Amino acid sequence: MRITAGHTITRGARAVCGGDRTLVHGALAVLAAALLAGCAARTGRAPGENSSLRYLALGDSYTIGESVPPAERWPVVLAARLRSEGLAVAEPEIVARTGWTTDELSEGIDRAAPRGPYDLVTLLIGVNDQYRGADAAAYAPKFAALLDRAIAFAGGRPERAVVVSIPDWGVTPYAEGRDRAQIGAAIDRFNAENRAAAERARVAWVDVTSISRRPGSRERLADDGLHPSGAMYREWVEAVLPAARQAVRVETR
Repeated sequence: MRITAGHTITRGARAVCGGDRTLVHGALAVLAAALLAGCAARTGRAPGENSSLRYLALGDSYTIGESVPPAERWPVVLAARLRSEGLAVAEPEIVARTGWTTDELSEGIDRAAPRGPYDLVTLLIGVNDQYRGADAAAYAPKFAALLDRAIAFAGGRPERAVVVSIPDWGVTPYAEGRDRAQIGAAIDRFNAENRAAAERARVAWVDVTSISRRPGSRERLADDGLHPSGAMYREWVEAVLPAARQAVRVETR
């Protein structure tokens, strides 16, 4: 039944009570309660509970922002950027630690026990698997399992999840003396696997690897000569922004 203000409810109130405002207010209260209950059923949240859009960021040192201040972590900057566009995104909940592999991220999620649903979930993981000598074939099923978890945290909505590619640490000063071409080729194989998993799951995939490979000044790296600086993270945010914007604007059904 469609109810329009000033028509069905008001006309019915006049017919029964000659315009008794108490009855009108009572009917409106019942209608409002029903609408809020329906909203809670669709979102998994109680009325008035955490009305901001919720964001969960899963990853490793890149997501926790090793060697940069907390305010320059890319998930923090991304949330602020979305808020600047009028989207009420809360500060991100970050489950990430420097050095984490896919296995360690999975264990970290178990310990943190984040509670969904989230309106946006980002996943960036795999560089430490590659660094420790794992191959892309071993990485693929572990990444796919983490992506399944990310989608579950997004309320089972793949359109609310975003996969971010692994940057190429082989181009940094930290890789001096190593086979940079070999590192880059391995990173490409890992990214081929996480991109394929994202496509199968119908999840947005964002390339920041090409950003990490751009020639540029030392300002694009943190003082450790390995991780991005706040300046490079801001470039990442611009790349992730369209997919993140789309994710938080998905209508809840």
